[in-house]
Amino acid sequence: MSDLLWQKAGVQSDQRVMRFLAGDDVLLDREFFLHDIEASKAHVEGLLRINLLTDEESQSLVRELDVLAADFGAGTFVLDERFEDGHSAIEARLIDRLGALGGKVHTGRSRNDQILVATRLWLKQRLRDLHEICRNVARVCIERAERECWPMPGYTHLQRAVVSSTAMWFAGIAESFVDNAWRAQQTLALIDANPLGTAAGFGVNLALDREFTTQRLGFARMQVSPIYAQLSRGKFEMAALEALAAAVLDLRRLAWDLSLFTTSEYGFVNLPGVFTTGSSIMPNKRNPDVIELMRASYASVAAARTEIEQLLSLPSGYQRDLQVSKGAIVHGFHRGLAALELLPDLLAGMEWNADAMRKAIEPAMHATDVAIEAAIAGMPFREAYRAAADSTGSAGAGRTPESSLAARTSPGAGCDLGLQELRKRLTQQ
Repeated sequence: MSDLLWQKAGVQSDQRVMRFLAGDDVLLDREFFLHDIEASKAHVEGLLRINLLTDEESQSLVRELDVLAADFGAGTFVLDERFEDGHSAIEARLIDRLGALGGKVHTGRSRNDQILVATRLWLKQRLRDLHEICRNVARVCIERAERECWPMPGYTHLQRAVVSSTAMWFAGIAESFVDNAWRAQQTLALIDANPLGTAAGFGVNLALDREFTTQRLGFARMQVSPIYAQLSRGKFEMAALEALAAAVLDLRRLAWDLSLFTTSEYGFVNLPGVFTTGSSIMPNKRNPDVIELMRASYASVAAARTEIEQLLSLPSGYQRDLQVSKGAIVHGFHRGLAALELLPDLLAGMEWNADAMRKAIEPAMHATDVAIEAAIAGMPFREAYRAAADSTGSAGAGRTPESSLAARTSPGAGCDLGLQELRKRLTQQ
């Protein structure tokens, strides 16, 4: 490991202790490294604005930071156990290339606001990714709901209940992902605050141009209080994971539906071949492994949120416990976004088995229609309900699934799915 930034004369370090302190931090910092470099450039430019660097010094530092970013992207600079973390790697590289000038990069900042701004930029990008994926899912679902409407059983308690349709199923997913896109956007607005310049949580005796770095890094606003900048660590990560969890929760339910619908017992859906795998021992099997792992992805996101929540039993100010939050958000977002990214193509490529779904619609599933029609004719609904219950075997006489759907005139149901309204909401996201 390179020389420690905080090493004091006469104090010995123990390698076992240092390994424990570092953990997998330097590996996790690979996620945030380019954001850390970008924030370092903004900080350098800010130091120039308050005359702590000359034009020449600023240009040299920015140039070397750009070279470091390029080397990291090309794989010629590797962030590994030579360094305590990504922050020390940046400073060590600058000192190696520029001598004493490289040591000026840390003027007026702490590793606390360094990791805050780097993770904040990373989270903003992940939320933008989440927002776009949710919009794509909603778009695919609206298009399929507009294109086809096959009757299918609607279930409550996993029992056949009333006539539904594939278009209604897709419309339900579409609206949920319109909401998920909105939530991602709102969460992005919440966390879009610049913590750079708050140092260790108490500010510094420099007139840092924080409004400049806020604009330079593309933040919507400056996080004013240095103490709150530290208090927001973990809180903002949890908010981002909650937005992700909302989408992955809907994915879990959808995956459960498809897990059932693709069984031989249902036979409602055929998945594209690329979304299935074979058995290692049973030649006859094609398994829906993709949707099963989609279903499992919620556990990783929920666990990440819980891990951070448990870390936050802390007093104000920075505590080293917060280092652990990096692994949680990386793991949660990697698993959650990887599952969601596959969803638009899965939904676009799955095929309905219209014959199997029609055969699964029983005459008794028209009983609710019978009761409603009697109530329309003037019979108190509870009496109409009992009369329909006594004649479930004949409820389907003279009826078809299509006629049941056509008669369902309540907004959003049957043939009145409100898809234009969903498209309008989608365009507003």
